[in-house]
Amino acid sequence: MQICRSVADCRAAIAALRAKGKTIGMVPTMGFLHDGHMSLVETAQTHTDAVAVSIFVNPSQFGETADLDAYPRDENRDLEMLENAGVAVVFIPEVETMYPSGDETIVETTRMANMLHGLVRPGHFRGVTTVVARLFNIVQPDVAVFGEKDYQQLQVIKRMVADLHMPLTIIGAPTVREADGLAMSSRNVRLTPEDRTAALILSQSLTAAEATATGATVADLHKVIADTVATEPRATLKGLDIVEAETLNTIDGPLHGPTAIMISVAFGDILLIDQRVVTP
Repeated sequence: MQICRSVADCRAAIAALRAKGKTIGMVPTMGFLHDGHMSLVETAQTHTDAVAVSIFVNPSQFGETADLDAYPRDENRDLEMLENAGVAVVFIPEVETMYPSGDETIVETTRMANMLHGLVRPGHFRGVTTVVARLFNIVQPDVAVFGEKDYQQLQVIKRMVADLHMPLTIIGAPTVREADGLAMSSRNVRLTPEDRTAALILSQSLTAAEATATGATVADLHKVIADTVATEPRATLKGLDIVEAETLNTIDGPLHGPTAIMISVAFGDILLIDQRVVTP
């Protein structure tokens, strides 16, 4: 496994793999890896010959400095997990590498980034697309894999790749969950024991909505989810969006095809997200 910290070294490592005729998969991460990330690596490995993983805590997608500073990090553990998984290249740039002095270019999906969860986290998706576009330009993968847990992010990146004619395929991988149903997230370690138990309300509310999806209206699902979250006093519902699964277009009245439910819930200053695609 080759560890690269500069753009030149990363490109050289990828070029060496290309010279051997290998196709390249990529999994962009912010580190503090868990089984959910490793499932993305496994998915990339099934579609390509060699996988590159980036580890970069991207400051431009955080709304508050405190949240950025509190983001968990453990590079040594991450590298051990990636080496054991057979990853070929790990790219670990500094902030100054990704955002050089004088930089002024951003990448943004103007509609998708400023709706739904984008209203809860202003500027977040602009930060995501800007850094992911730069990572794609550095690594130039054939395939990149993202988790479906952040469903809006997945659709935003697919839109960006299509709009900019980037020569790669984006694959969405299913959400990986703990045994009790909580979606895996690097933020979970910041939860108090009480909030960790309370956080099950996300998956419970989505399960309740899915159970009532047949013949339901958008208003019905909103009520089921809001009522379920309200039963947990430690949880504060921050965002709830029920939209067409592919376009993220809003829906009124009865469901009429694959429907994405996206939820964000705060436990103190920790914001967790989850999603479910249901078919009426």
